[in-house]
Order: sequence, then C-alpha cells, then structure tokens
Amino acid sequence: MSTITVDTTLLRDAALGAVATVDDPEIPGVSIVDLGLLETVTATVDGRVAIGLIPTFSGCPALAMIAADVEAAVAALPEVEEVTVEWLRSPVWTIERVTEDARRTMATDLTLAVRVDSNPTPCPRCGSPTEEKSEFGSSRCRAVHRCGSCLEVIEVMRDR
Repeated sequence: MSTITVDTTLLRDAALGAVATVDDPEIPGVSIVDLGLLETVTATVDGRVAIGLIPTFSGCPALAMIAADVEAAVAALPEVEEVTVEWLRSPVWTIERVTEDARRTMATDLTLAVRVDSNPTPCPRCGSPTEEKSEFGSSRCRAVHRCGSCLEVIEVMRDR
C-alpha cells in the first residue's frame, strides 16, 4: 500500500473554494465566506482538512445545516480523506465581516439591509433612512425596519 502525499497549499486553496460554494440557508445566493463565517482552513499532507467557522449567533438554527453543507462540499474534493468542521467560540462574528458583494446581493435580491453602525440603516430599495419597528425579525440576527420614504418594510441584518 502506497501513501500519497498532498500539497497542503493546493488542498487548502481547493477546500477554501469548496467552502465558498456553500450559501447560508437563510440567505440564498450569499456564501458563508462572504458572510464572514469562515475563520480557518487547514490541510495536512495526508488529505485531512479542518474548517473553523464562526456563528453569527450561537443559537442559530442553521448551524448544523451549514456544517453539513461545508463538510459535503469539501469531502467531494478527490484529494480529501477526512473533513472536520468546528464552530469556534472566538473571534466573535460581527457585521463588519460581511463583504460588500454580500451586502449588494442581499439588498438587491432579498431587500435585506445590513446595519453597520448606530446611524439609520439605508433602505435597500431607495436609499432613504429606515426606522426600526421591531428588534425581532424572522431570525435572531435580523430586525424589522420601515423606510420613511418608500414605506417598504425591510429586514435588517445585525449583530447586536
């Protein structure tokens, strides 16, 4: 029986590419990488890959689904022998980790805005300031706002 050694840099890059294909189940069309959930990818010469993810909230109901999707995507790579996915306790996820591409996709495709600071969140439809109507949206990381101009009711992704 012969042992095949794997170039760890190439395997790490391939695993990173595989993880980037995994969308957040609550935000279709936006990868977990663009949401800032990916923290670490390590690979060994014997084909083992370890993925470290950061949850938006520790009680998020999608964590098990995300981990399973990441594991399946990375395990599909031919040079991978084993995949482990771990939810890390630190660093803590913040909204600043969300990429500009993800913010644009969420705004244009899902009418989902991103609260960046304490300033009024702009409406993804018209750009006018919104007002929070409820701290609680469809998931723990979202609040409900209403635009003062176009009167659109929107969800706003938040971290606090």
